[in-house]
Amino acid sequence: MGLENILPTYHRSPTKLPISLNKLCRSKERVLLGFVCFGLVVACFGTVFFLPELRTGIALPSINSVYKVYEHVQKVGPEFILQLPPLAKDDVHDGKSQQHHGQIDKPDFHLLEDQARLRAKIETEERLELEQNQLKVLPKPMIPSSKSEAGDSRSTLSNGSFKKESDKNIVDQPKIRLPKVQGGDDVEPDIKAKRETVRKMMKHAWDNYATYAWGKNELRPISHKGHSASIFGSGNFGASIVDGLDTLYIMGFMDEYKRGRDWVEEHLNLTGVSSELSVFETNIRFVGGLLSCFAITGDSMFREKALHIAERLLPAFNTLTGIPHALINIGTGTSKNYAWASSGSSILSEFGTMSLEFNYLSDITGNPVFRQKIDQITEVIKKQEKPEGLYPNYLNPKTGRWGQQHISMGALGDSFYEYLLKSWLQSSKTNDEAREMYVDAMDAAVAKLIQKSNGGLTYFAEMKFGRLEHKMDHLACFTGGMLALGGTHLEEPLKSKHIALGKAITHTCHESYDRSNTKLGPEAFRFSDAIEAKALKSNEKYYILRPEVIESYFVLWRLTHDVRYRQWGWEAVQALEKHCRVDGGYTGVKNVYSDEPTQDDVQQSFFLAETLKYLYLLFSDDELISLDEWVFNTEAHPLPIKKVNPFYRSI
Repeated sequence: MGLENILPTYHRSPTKLPISLNKLCRSKERVLLGFVCFGLVVACFGTVFFLPELRTGIALPSINSVYKVYEHVQKVGPEFILQLPPLAKDDVHDGKSQQHHGQIDKPDFHLLEDQARLRAKIETEERLELEQNQLKVLPKPMIPSSKSEAGDSRSTLSNGSFKKESDKNIVDQPKIRLPKVQGGDDVEPDIKAKRETVRKMMKHAWDNYATYAWGKNELRPISHKGHSASIFGSGNFGASIVDGLDTLYIMGFMDEYKRGRDWVEEHLNLTGVSSELSVFETNIRFVGGLLSCFAITGDSMFREKALHIAERLLPAFNTLTGIPHALINIGTGTSKNYAWASSGSSILSEFGTMSLEFNYLSDITGNPVFRQKIDQITEVIKKQEKPEGLYPNYLNPKTGRWGQQHISMGALGDSFYEYLLKSWLQSSKTNDEAREMYVDAMDAAVAKLIQKSNGGLTYFAEMKFGRLEHKMDHLACFTGGMLALGGTHLEEPLKSKHIALGKAITHTCHESYDRSNTKLGPEAFRFSDAIEAKALKSNEKYYILRPEVIESYFVLWRLTHDVRYRQWGWEAVQALEKHCRVDGGYTGVKNVYSDEPTQDDVQQSFFLAETLKYLYLLFSDDELISLDEWVFNTEAHPLPIKKVNPFYRSI
């Protein structure tokens, strides 16, 4: 018998070519070889036509799918053990798969069983993930280093710097940080103690709201029940939750934040609700608060909720000019203006206070409609003739003409000017139109409205039909911080002029606090030969936990580091604790000139969003919510500056 008849036909000589193909490919072997070739062809075509990543040709989902499968394999862990037969020593040495008695082994049953179990495990995990609607949190933005080597793997540290996942020494690498949104203790023990006092105030206010009014819009801290102003309509939309969430996060109350966050996800839904809401208040408190939480945390749930609410405000813009109405029924989509507002006009401070939120929303959703609404408002305003360069508080949305000639830096006008400046800053100073409008508006306001009392106090008067009224609202006290902030970004001579004016106005507003019995400021104060910075009418003497004076303290502290602003802020803390704190939270007072003022039994949502946040930041390090990286909307919700802050998170 020849050698070729003794050796198995599948055997290959280690030093020579395979034995004759004719002898190799006997009938069984040819059939087997045919099946193998057919299997390879099917595998190749299956890869092309049945894998969704290759079929669609989309690169990014392909990468995501690979990671998803990898994550599932990690979850399966020890359960995924392939029961492969052991290899013979000779075959291991020769680098060949195990074969017995001249035949290829059948697939091991355990291998098939484990593969089936793996597939079932993955399908179960996917179903549970959908059912439980797990959090979708965007990763912290990665900031590339100019000195880093290509391909370096880095992990983000808690302080925002990066650590290379290698053995290389990176001592010489520059520190790259993300914006600070938590922490920020001041180095001085006394200041740290004062900040901790403010933090405890937030805890007291929040805990009582959670106990007595959870899910309601606001709290009645004396009556121990919920409260809702007319601006929220008839619904329970958790205004205090949405308004207070970013403050909780910044202060590090993570358990409270988590509970509030979950309430928003599960209960904040306007679908099917028929209620009449203030477009302005819904935008600055709800849309602004949700967008701030999205920017700070990266939780995409907040972005989707902000979009959900903003979309329901859009019908209010369906007017002949595109100037929105003040009120909208979110169930029917019908909108209207207040009957008292100068023959049904829209209000300057309301339709002029949408740009920060709407422009940002377009950038992070890719939906241009929100930015288009703002552009239309700007176009209409710019076309109007302005009396002496001033902006009246009323504009008719049908005709596009000004209403009653009332001009104020306080109620009805205030935040329009704030948003001109901050729209410029938010755009990383690329929105030249907003800058030009702000500078022109301030030039006119300073020339026509700024006055000085006999005692040397500087203030913004109001103008009605061309005549000055020497009254300044508490709401107008934000202008001290606004002018100083704007001045730091303008060139001379406006720079020095605006900063000095901001300081002077803030000093006047502090005097309105200091000249009251409670050391809290009235809703409005007047100037005459007989009085300075004091309220005259009973409906001007109340204080409802407003933040504007403290806001200016905070901004001017950050810009100047003049210790007086922290001292004034601490005076406000002491006054709040003495006259506004009750067992069930914090309340406003009806007469700041009374030694024992009557309390109004309302804890406003903006007390959580603004007053306490500004006080906390006043006693924090400058890096915590830095003014170089964030702008605050008019409800004190920080929004990131484009191209400067990696938390901008645009599409």
